[in-house]
Amino acid sequence: MASEVLDNKAMANGKPGPASQVIELPHSIKDLGIRKSLVQNIALKILYLQGELILVHLAEQMRVSLAVVTEIFELLRKEQLLEVKGMVGGVQRVTTTTLGNSRAHELLNLSHYAGPVPVSLDDYTRQVRAQSIRNMSFHAADVEREFAPLVLHPATLEQLGTAIMSGRSMLLHGPSGAGKTVIAETIAGMYRDYVWIPYAVEAGNQIVTVFDSNLHDTALEPVDEQADRRWVRCRRPRIFAGGDLRLEMLDLQFNSVGRYHSASLQMKANNGVLVVDDFGRQQARSEDLLNRWLLPLEHDIDFLNLFGGGRLFVPFDVFVVFATSLDPSKLADEAFLRRVHTKARLSYARPSEYHEIFRRVCTEAGLNYDAAVVDELVAMLEKSGRPLRPCDPGEIVQQIRWAAGYEGKPPALDSPSVEQACRNYFFSS
Repeated sequence: MASEVLDNKAMANGKPGPASQVIELPHSIKDLGIRKSLVQNIALKILYLQGELILVHLAEQMRVSLAVVTEIFELLRKEQLLEVKGMVGGVQRVTTTTLGNSRAHELLNLSHYAGPVPVSLDDYTRQVRAQSIRNMSFHAADVEREFAPLVLHPATLEQLGTAIMSGRSMLLHGPSGAGKTVIAETIAGMYRDYVWIPYAVEAGNQIVTVFDSNLHDTALEPVDEQADRRWVRCRRPRIFAGGDLRLEMLDLQFNSVGRYHSASLQMKANNGVLVVDDFGRQQARSEDLLNRWLLPLEHDIDFLNLFGGGRLFVPFDVFVVFATSLDPSKLADEAFLRRVHTKARLSYARPSEYHEIFRRVCTEAGLNYDAAVVDELVAMLEKSGRPLRPCDPGEIVQQIRWAAGYEGKPPALDSPSVEQACRNYFFSS
C-alpha cells in the first residue's frame, strides 16, 4: 500500500509568526528540523563534487550557519569521511577521504541532490499557513485604485473586489477581447508584499525542490543575517499558465537523472496567484484539469504523487483565476463551478465606454483624442456587425503609430488613419 505523508495537526493548527517575521537561523543540526543523516549526506556530496572547501563556503552552499557546518564536519571526521587539508583565515579547509569518496559515490547513485538543506514538511506547512494569501486585506479604495486604468462597470469592479478579498478562486468569462487577461494580470499585480519560499522540502524521505528562479522574484534588499538561509524572501508568486498547461505539471516532477522531485506548478504558486488563461484550450482535457483541482479548491489541501509510490499532502494556498472565452456551463459541471467562489462575466463595451477607452489610450500614446472620429468608427463597426471590444482601441492606436512611423509623419487619430488601421487590424473575408 502506498504510504501517505500527512501531519493533520501541522496542516490545521500551526502557529508561526507573520510572513514579515524573520525565520530564525538554526544553530544546530537538531534545530534544522530534518534528519541528521540527510544533512550529513548533502555535505558529503557537495564536498565530493567540489573538492576542497573551507567550512564557510560549505555553509554558504548548504544555506546553513557555520555552527551547523562545524557540527557536521566533526561528525563526518569521526567517521573518517572527511579530513582537514589546511586553514584559511582560521577556518578549516576540508575534503573527503578515500572512504568519504566511496560513501559519496554511493549516495549520488541514490540522489544527485547536493544543494541547500531542505526544510521539513511541517515547517513548510506552518509557514505557508502563516503567510496565507487569504490573510491579505483589500478594500474598495484599493481595488478602485488598481483598476483605475481600465474602464469597468461598477458591478464588475465589485465582483472583482469580492474575489480578491476572498483570496480563493474566481472565473472570468466572456467573449474574446473583453479584457479577461488584462484583468487577471492586474489582480496578480496587486500583491506586492513578500513571503518566504524554501529552496527545498523533505518529506517521506524524498527531496522536493520548491524555489524556482524562473517563476519567483527574489527581494532586492539584503536579508537579515540572522534569517534562516534555507528560505528565500520573494514577492508573492504570480504564475501564469496558458495553452501550454499540461496535466503532469500539476504533480511532482521527478528528475530521473538527479533522482529528486521538483514541486508542482500550484505548489510553486502557494501564497500567491495562479492565472489559468484561455482555459479550455490547454493540451490536457478540461475535464481532467477540473477534476484535478476539485479537492484542493474545496479543502485547501493538495495531494502529490511521489516517484515509486507514496503520496505527499501539502497546503493549497493559491488564489486561482480562471479566464475563458468558452461557455462555462459547457466547460465545467456544476460540482466544479460550485467550488469556484466568484464568477464574473465580462461583456463588450458600450459606446460610452469605448469612447473612454479610446480617450485614455490616446492620452497614453500622446495623440489628440477626437470624439467625432471615434463616433465614425463606432458607427462603422455597428453597421458591419462587429462588437465593440475593449481591446480594440489600443490595437488600432498601435496600428496608427506603426503606419505613421513607416510613412515618416506624426501619428494622428483622424479618419484616414483609423480606416487604414482597421483594414490592417480587422479580419475581412
